[in-house]
Amino acid sequence: MLLLEVISGERLAKPERGKMRVHKISNVNKALDFIASKGVKLVSIGAEEIVDGNVKMTLGMIWTIILRFAIQDISVEETSAKEGLLLWCQRKTAPYKNVNIQNFHISWKDGLGFCALIHRHRPELIDYGKLRKDDPLTNLNTAFDVAEKYLDIPKMLDAEDIVGTARPDEKAIMTYVSSFYHAFSGAQKAETAANRICKVLAVNQENEQLMEDYEKLASDLLEWIRRTIPWLENRAPENTMQAMQQKLEDFRDYRRLHKPPKVQEKCQLEINFNTLQTKLRLSNRPAFMPSEGKMVSDINNAWGGLEQAEKGYEEWLLNEIRRLERLDHLAEKFRQKASIHESWTDGKEAMLQQKDYETATLSEIKALLKKHEAFESDLAAHQDRVEQIAAIAQELNELDYYDSPSVNARCQKICDQWDNLGALTQKRREALERTEKLLETIDQLYLEYAKRAAPFNNWMEGAMEDLQDTFIVHTIEEIQGLTTAHEQFKATLPDADKERQAILGIHNEVSKIVQTYHVNMAGTNPYTTITPHEINGKWEHVRQLVPRRDQALMEEHARQQQNERLRKQFGAQANVIGPWIQTKMEEIGRISIEMHGTLEDQLNHLRQYEKSIVNYKPKIDQLEGDHQLIQEALIFDNKHTNYTMEHIRVGWEQLLTTIARTINEVENQILTRDAKGISQEQMNEFRASFNHFDRDHSGTLGPEEFKACLISLGYDIGNDAQGEAEFARIMSIVDPNRLGVVTFQAFIDFMSRETADTDTADQVMASFKILAGDKNYITVDELRRELPPDQAEYCIARMAPYNGRDAVPGALDYMSFSTALYGESDL
Repeated sequence: MLLLEVISGERLAKPERGKMRVHKISNVNKALDFIASKGVKLVSIGAEEIVDGNVKMTLGMIWTIILRFAIQDISVEETSAKEGLLLWCQRKTAPYKNVNIQNFHISWKDGLGFCALIHRHRPELIDYGKLRKDDPLTNLNTAFDVAEKYLDIPKMLDAEDIVGTARPDEKAIMTYVSSFYHAFSGAQKAETAANRICKVLAVNQENEQLMEDYEKLASDLLEWIRRTIPWLENRAPENTMQAMQQKLEDFRDYRRLHKPPKVQEKCQLEINFNTLQTKLRLSNRPAFMPSEGKMVSDINNAWGGLEQAEKGYEEWLLNEIRRLERLDHLAEKFRQKASIHESWTDGKEAMLQQKDYETATLSEIKALLKKHEAFESDLAAHQDRVEQIAAIAQELNELDYYDSPSVNARCQKICDQWDNLGALTQKRREALERTEKLLETIDQLYLEYAKRAAPFNNWMEGAMEDLQDTFIVHTIEEIQGLTTAHEQFKATLPDADKERQAILGIHNEVSKIVQTYHVNMAGTNPYTTITPHEINGKWEHVRQLVPRRDQALMEEHARQQQNERLRKQFGAQANVIGPWIQTKMEEIGRISIEMHGTLEDQLNHLRQYEKSIVNYKPKIDQLEGDHQLIQEALIFDNKHTNYTMEHIRVGWEQLLTTIARTINEVENQILTRDAKGISQEQMNEFRASFNHFDRDHSGTLGPEEFKACLISLGYDIGNDAQGEAEFARIMSIVDPNRLGVVTFQAFIDFMSRETADTDTADQVMASFKILAGDKNYITVDELRRELPPDQAEYCIARMAPYNGRDAVPGALDYMSFSTALYGESDL
């Protein structure tokens, strides 16, 4: 009666002792009706036989029940229940020595088969190595005791009966073995579910590590840009050429040593980002969105700001060097002219303040007056120099010369002294004119001497000043102009020498008259302070300065010739490298859209192409060396080429970035092909269709081109409202940012998504449900028992608490966690 209650699941009426037989028959009929409702056919078995204790009928019914509820559901590789159970036993015991399961009777007599099944699934329960085939009784009792104690399998068999029987009962053994199958089948499902979860979590952990790597690399690059831009934007000028040259050297170090690694990091960052997005799409995960301000576009914008600041900084450095060069030249010119003027004015104020005319004779007064007139002529001749000094000082102020205060003070002193000289000159003339009526005799010879000596002296001083004047030129034409002017000056020397001889002749005539007429000469020429000795000394000085000027012009001419050679050398290389870079850029563009061989062939071709480009780097370095020589020579223009070093640098960096990006695109296509199971023929068909409709060879398709491409591949996209809606849905997938273009990578992703299958959130959720024992939640202990330690802790850290009605303390919500893995909710 208890067996019938278990089978039917109903509480049967228990007849009291002595009750009527009909109650028993009624109870048995209820059980038989339930068995029949489960599809079990009971032939010739009625309630009366059971109640009357028909042993044969009762045992037959029990075996039918066991076969239906314990064995019939067993199926291995579409075999029958018995064959499936036998195949399961053979596979599980195959690795064990002395075990050969061929049936459900004598193969189990030694007990090793039962022990092998237990050890295969729970090796900690039995020390299989200590079992002996010649001790079947110990083996059977060990298996039966362990199964009952640890696996909740009751002892259905007796060890002595099995050992003592030549052929154990097949049905009894099959019934007992089926209990092992049911006990261990749940563990196998849990293992499969755990493997699926491990696979999904491994992908997710790898993607998160890639995201962290991207964030760190982006942060480091942005921090370097943030530190570098203020340095490039610093326009604080230096006071000396040496300091500015050091800044230029620091800038060259930045371009050669510091920036190239950052260019590589930027390129690697874009490659990592594209690879991560491809892996996320392949694993059916949502696209990666970097932290605010760390998108690839943000990094490109920051990089653009860096290059803009860099370009402005180099221009500022060159302009500042030109300014300082000009300032040094002007300052030296100011000091030279100021020294000459101060030397000339030395003592002039004292001379103008003399009262010698008060005690002078009439002839002396006349002489003083003439002398004063000659001085005024000399004073007027020096007016140009004073104006030049003031103009130079003004230009130094406008160019923000660092020592402007001392220049201004010296200039102001010269101007004040000049004004004072003018006032003193006017005052002395007025005094002499008051006594002019008293003066009648004038020595014409002294006067003529003074008049001719003064301008000649000024000419010699001007010539000495010009011959000693510093010059700065940047071209051969400019130095040739200075040389021509110098030759013209030398052509005037014979006439100047004749004038000198004439002036000296006047002085000699005065001396002759004095000697002839015994004139009492008190002192020197009263009309001028310029002596013949001084004229001869200055003339000799001019003659010495001429060859020095010749030598300086020759040296500068040689330097300009060397600069011209540097210009031609740089121009010749730049005119080769510039077109070479442009040609390589165009060839890469053609390679990226052509189809020759497999994707691996294209990738090998691109990598060989990249290697040939990298091998060209020594020529770029050689050009950098020539450019450094040009900058050190302060050469600012080059008519032999339209390429600057900045053009070459930018073109080279774009070439390296383009080949790296193209290689990355092909690698992503290979990843997509392998992950989605796309054949090479399909990939070629996709590429051929894409290239056919990419008529402008831009590497992208417009909406209408893309639509025509889909139709050519067999997509039915009509011109009605339904077709437009379907096409709009497809465009939202391939062009999520609504840029109006479809890249080849987006096209491949769409085609692969349409032809392949991937894991889904529902599959992962079903796997967790198996691990949880069909509950709506899972516990920490279950996760740690079924999953590897690192992935178990990963789930525990990210799963939210379960708040359902059936929740227990510590319950975790695996459903929301599964949807979050695929972007359907937030982790």
